[in-house]
Amino acid sequence: MKVLKFGGTSVGSVESILNLKKIVEACDEPVVVVVSALGGITDKLIATSKLAVTGDTTYLTSYNEMVERHHNMIEAIITDKDKKTKLLSTVDTLLEQLKGIYQGIFLIGDLSEKTSNTIVSFGERISSNIVATLIEDAQWYNSLEFIKTKKKQGKNFFSNTISVPLIKQNFTDFISGKAKHKVCLVGGFISTDANTGEITNLGRGGSDYTAAILAAALDARVLEIWTDVSGFMTADPRVINTAYPIDKLSYVEATELCNFGAKVVYPPTIYPVYVKNIPILIKNTFHPEDKGTIITADSDKSARAIKGISSINDTSLITVSGLSMVGVIGVNQRIFTALAANGISVFLVSQASSENSTSIGVRNEDADAACEVLNNEFAKEIELGAMFKMKLERDLATVAIVGENMKHTPGIAGKLFGTLGRNGISVIACAQGASETNISFVVEKKSLRKTLNVIHDSFFLSEYQVLNVFICGIGTVGASLLEQIAGQQQKLMKERNLKINIVGIASGHNAVFDRNGIDLTQFLDKNIFSLDKLRSFIKATEPSNMNRLKEEVIGMNIFNSVFVDCTASADVPQLYHDFLSHNISVVAANKIAASGDYDNYYRLKTTARQRGVKFLFETNVGAGLPIINTINDLCNSGDKIVKIEAVLSGTLNYIFNTISEKIPFSETVRLAKEEGYAEPDPRVDLSGKDVIRKLVILSREAGYKLSQEDVTKQLFLDQSFFDGTLEEFWKNLPSVDKKFEEERKVLETKHMRWRFVATLENGKGNVSLQKVDEHHPFYDLEGSNNIILITTERYNHYPMLIQGYGAGASVTAAGVFADIMSIANI
Repeated sequence: MKVLKFGGTSVGSVESILNLKKIVEACDEPVVVVVSALGGITDKLIATSKLAVTGDTTYLTSYNEMVERHHNMIEAIITDKDKKTKLLSTVDTLLEQLKGIYQGIFLIGDLSEKTSNTIVSFGERISSNIVATLIEDAQWYNSLEFIKTKKKQGKNFFSNTISVPLIKQNFTDFISGKAKHKVCLVGGFISTDANTGEITNLGRGGSDYTAAILAAALDARVLEIWTDVSGFMTADPRVINTAYPIDKLSYVEATELCNFGAKVVYPPTIYPVYVKNIPILIKNTFHPEDKGTIITADSDKSARAIKGISSINDTSLITVSGLSMVGVIGVNQRIFTALAANGISVFLVSQASSENSTSIGVRNEDADAACEVLNNEFAKEIELGAMFKMKLERDLATVAIVGENMKHTPGIAGKLFGTLGRNGISVIACAQGASETNISFVVEKKSLRKTLNVIHDSFFLSEYQVLNVFICGIGTVGASLLEQIAGQQQKLMKERNLKINIVGIASGHNAVFDRNGIDLTQFLDKNIFSLDKLRSFIKATEPSNMNRLKEEVIGMNIFNSVFVDCTASADVPQLYHDFLSHNISVVAANKIAASGDYDNYYRLKTTARQRGVKFLFETNVGAGLPIINTINDLCNSGDKIVKIEAVLSGTLNYIFNTISEKIPFSETVRLAKEEGYAEPDPRVDLSGKDVIRKLVILSREAGYKLSQEDVTKQLFLDQSFFDGTLEEFWKNLPSVDKKFEEERKVLETKHMRWRFVATLENGKGNVSLQKVDEHHPFYDLEGSNNIILITTERYNHYPMLIQGYGAGASVTAAGVFADIMSIANI
């Protein structure tokens, strides 16, 4: 024999109530079915009584709507004419009684607790009769006759507590041996006072409790609770779209999750069946084929340490503090006794080991009353200055991570708080019992969504680790990066359990943001990434500027986030510090921040380190070559960079490798721009400015405080080429072709080549066009390749050599992608 409970959503619509019928009638053993009121009816009953007591005549409209709701339900689901007539007679009798009560309230303008309890009982009294008529071989039982309560009086409040022996006696005497029908149908929630016979109730969620009491009294095989979800979820699916059902929980784990906001089961429900070791099965009325969650005495030892995350989003924190508390016995007793006497529930307690402060978490609705109670309790100590007035903090949220497998598992708390810190989430208070089943902590309410996502992702409750990426700039590098991410997304999800989620794309004039992710497959044309589709998509989005970019990225407040700058803009780097300060990692293909003002560079590096995020710019030098990472590894391992010699401009190397008798210098510059090696304005490359920036970056990463102004340069074009307009530059450039050709011929006879070399030695930087012979490592450098020689105290006689493609959109994008992946590996 088993007990089935169906909540308001399970009897809220024609579809759900017919599903209920199928579920119950499919049972091959005797069952007791407990039902709630039709979905929303309890709230409607209360709202209508409030209209009546204030003399508002619209209470009749509200009442008539409830009548119509129940009549429509009966018409839709009861097809047998005789059964329908009999049921309507029963229901209408109850509705007339309800109408009479409302009329009385309206006339006298008074609404007592006794009357309120009677009013809300009609929901279950009517619904249980409807369902009993609907289900074949079912008998209705009046729960008012055997669910009895005893009223417990406190100082200023009353609460109903169940008399379990009395219930067992009444229920057993009533049903045992008399149940001629397969299904016993009971209304949940409602009860009567054991002494007075007055109608009472078991409080919100009381139908669950009714079912648990009956399951325990009847020694049921299982208690099934049918609702609108497929069991306990790893987190709130309304916040975390990757949350999924938990297969198995222990009674302890389920209780902890319920106490901290998981509304799947009314918390007191668990105790009666726990005592009898009766399993609880949570099932979905709308998807009965789903497995659901089974709750038993034993935890699933093979599962992850954390089973689920729960939260309370209406938290206020009250701190009781004062130097007189230190070492004084009985302070906490006074706190909790005073609050209990006034009916105020505390769900979190955090106390400093010094004993000079205790913080308690209460619901927002209880906060002011709790402060008043405690200020009165400690009025004398506050007046003497031995204690401070209560400190109240509002707009907070409490989060709990739950799992019995956390017991004796080292590092859980460390990982939890480390993960929160890296994502910029400040923990205001925390608590953990010696049972190690629950770690609870308080954060700002505005950080709740981010907190839940961070924890869910970091503790592998999510199917994938998620990295949320904003990409600014859809030129050649940005577009190539998006293409590479689109090509790798499925592979990374399959092989690395890593989901690269593009949550923002911005161009110079437009931007789109979506915290759920932008689908990159929409930019495919016959499985080939289409730049035209991407740019048309962005062009159709909202206009954007630096202020909107900053507000959207920071305002999204999303976890594990990375801002990627694929622009050459001088404005975008000014946002880096704000992003890093909000725990958003920054990956920059843009060289301006790392090569600009040294104090700003140092501030960005320091902020990133302090906030536990990353500021990466590997592609600033050598595109996809691992130059900066190598220098960092050398320095971090205790080595010292003595000298750097490098060809760092893929553009200039391409130019001086391409120049020939048939291709003059001016044409090589034009080819470099057309091939995508040169900047939009190639004078940036020809002026040596780009190489100077790169040398400054390498110098700083090597530990030298160098600025662009400190680098000496010997250029190969007159200053006049850089002073005019871009149009004048292209017009005048052929004038130097003859000179370069004459010098090229001389070099060719000497087996020498031009290389634009950047040098760092003794903390000083220099860039110049040099002639190297066939024995020099730079001589055979082909195409747009870069090469770097690093001399250190360890690599002294034989410098370290790094060589490879140093320019081009695809290799630069690959380097940016590698930086993004390194953040994912933190």
